[in-house]
Amino acid sequence: MSSIQAIVVDPQVAGRLAIREVERPTPTPSEALVRVHAISLNVGDIYRISLAERGGQLGWDLAGIVEQAAADGSGPKRGTRVTGLLVAPRFGAGAQLVAVPAKNLAEIPNEVSFAQAAALPTAGLTALYALERGKSLLSRNILVTGASGGVGHFACQLAQLAGAHVVGAVRRAVNVASIQALGVHQVVVGEDLSVAQQFGPYDLIIDVLGGKALAKVLSGLLVPGGLCVSLGIMNDLEVTLNLGEIFMRAGNINLSTLVLPVELESRVGTEGLTRLTRLVAEERLHPLIGVEAPWTEITEVVQQFQSRRISGKAVLYIS
Repeated sequence: MSSIQAIVVDPQVAGRLAIREVERPTPTPSEALVRVHAISLNVGDIYRISLAERGGQLGWDLAGIVEQAAADGSGPKRGTRVTGLLVAPRFGAGAQLVAVPAKNLAEIPNEVSFAQAAALPTAGLTALYALERGKSLLSRNILVTGASGGVGHFACQLAQLAGAHVVGAVRRAVNVASIQALGVHQVVVGEDLSVAQQFGPYDLIIDVLGGKALAKVLSGLLVPGGLCVSLGIMNDLEVTLNLGEIFMRAGNINLSTLVLPVELESRVGTEGLTRLTRLVAEERLHPLIGVEAPWTEITEVVQQFQSRRISGKAVLYIS
């Protein structure tokens, strides 16, 4: 079989997405061929739909079974259930068969489903690496913005497992219950993060929103010497800072950005993914999956994702 089916960009169809035949992938010696069972969507996928040319493939996160182990002997063996990711600017997880760098694959414990595993890679690793920037989290006060999203949901749980006092911020009241169910200490609601001040100041802030939200946390929500890790631009690309307010009210604060593809240039994704899958197997980490659907419904699911009607992750099953 020289071809497989994959999700590709097609500007001529509604939603710009279609399932089409593409060339079967040829792995490098350090890549394994994975028969994909499930993928999950990320914000980066949504941006790519509007930007990619005809035939561009979609997807970073996947879960499936190794059909051909890496020729150099690295990574999991044939027949192993795995989760993993392709690192941008490389895409194409949304396909029946995918060549994946062995260093970004991890074995899935039997207790973990393909859907749970597919929800982990990008969001889970981003949350894990962001919290590591804060070093010891025991008894520290932490704010997570966008707490009902994939990254935010994982960040809240992982911070609590590390012994932190966690405040989750969500924009809509409908998302409060899912965050409270995690056992966070407080949940704040609304676009204006000023409401989070009552539970601050914070030693560490994980921000996935950018824009006005990032400006607010930098100008008055951190303790002196506190750290904000900026992960995204969900609200806006541009940030307007009042430096006078920052100097007068915030004092010495720190801002760090984290871009997962850059992070994985110097790290082995397998290590973090193994930690995350074990926590899921032990029922200490619970992926929030808002939608599960066959990949034939990709256009409808993307529309829900774009309009922010999905809490947590959207998982698609590949057939």
